Amino acid sequence: MAAIRQMLILVLVTILGLAACSPVYRNHGFVPPDIDLAQVVVGETTMDQLPALIGRPSAQGLLTGSGWYYVGSRWRHYGIRKPQEVNREVVAISFDSQGVVRNVERFGLERGRVVTLSRRVTDTGVTEISLIGQILGNLGNIQAGDFID
Repeated sequence: MAAIRQMLILVLVTILGLAACSPVYRNHGFVPPDIDLAQVVVGETTMDQLPALIGRPSAQGLLTGSGWYYVGSRWRHYGIRKPQEVNREVVAISFDSQGVVRNVERFGLERGRVVTLSRRVTDTGVTEISLIGQILGNLGNIQAGDFID
């Protein structure tokens, strides 16, 4: 009887010891899911519409209206070891001067380096230089060797 009791105690201690070694994951911050970000139309959605679509950001740009940043991370706590960050994502939404969404980017962390996961940007074309400015700017770049084989 005593041997069975000792065996049960040993099995119980082993099970509890193994359970204590399992990792515990904790999420910090908020990053809107892709289905919610799909509602944000680049070039159409305004800064005032964003809170209803995807919520308020966890951080804003240094300049008023320059951008909204949603930051989320996942940490693994494993026994008495130091917690380790296993995943980090940042969604950056930038605006033009009228407060319309200009760019939506999603960044991740891979091996300690920032990696672009997705990017949606309005194609502004060449709006800063006029057509005449482009033509005159290219006049100095033409060489005779460009026309002769």
